[in-house]
Amino acid sequence: MAIWDDVLTDTDRAVFEEAGWGKRAGYGERPAVMVIDVNYNFCGDRAEPILESIKKWRYACGPEAWDRAIPAIRRILDVARRKRLPVIYTTNPRRADGFDLGVWTLKSTRSEDEVDVMGHKGNEIVAEIAPDPGDLFIEKRKPSAFFGTPLVSHLNMMGADSLILVGTTTSGCVRASAVDALSYDFLVTIPHEAVFDRGELSHKIALFDLHMKYVDVTDLEDVLDYLDHLEEGLFDRTYPPAAEAARRESL
Repeated sequence: MAIWDDVLTDTDRAVFEEAGWGKRAGYGERPAVMVIDVNYNFCGDRAEPILESIKKWRYACGPEAWDRAIPAIRRILDVARRKRLPVIYTTNPRRADGFDLGVWTLKSTRSEDEVDVMGHKGNEIVAEIAPDPGDLFIEKRKPSAFFGTPLVSHLNMMGADSLILVGTTTSGCVRASAVDALSYDFLVTIPHEAVFDRGELSHKIALFDLHMKYVDVTDLEDVLDYLDHLEEGLFDRTYPPAAEAARRESL
């Protein structure tokens, strides 16, 4: 049973099946792992009911982050680092006046909250999956990790052909980044346990729509099995931190 099955109508299922949508595109040969916005803004600073968390952190997604997604992301990162794959993090700090977010600020009555202002703890990646010194870090101002950032240049220079995409929110920045990745012809796989949203319905429907038309939505064990069978050191020649990690291991 897919995670979205309980929110679809019979007609929905019939239409997408008859139209041929939802075929697996498959994994690439040289994947990078991208962790979208798993910061204190979106997770809160502890596992607590979402209506409590959003009193302090307006972006918070509640216990789904702490109880399910962060442990799943940790498992993916453990394998990725062992294989010396590139790991890319994003966060989204803004100016104090919100100018750099543009009209996006118009969509919330709490846009003056300072949780996402530059320098605030809200922009920090949660400690449980904190970046290593050699990881790439993308600061973005819009939903997609690709919009107005050097991400494509980094991926091209490393010779990456695909992404394992995790993080938040499923219906927002994860979806926007996944669709843009497709637009640049990168294969994308999303393990559903490793993404999260503040709304259950938006989470499920976003995953359904992404899997039907754009990328592959699969599960954690499938992704871990794929990563585990990759050759170690695929990026040692094209990503200097990977080569340095290999050198340290050889000492």
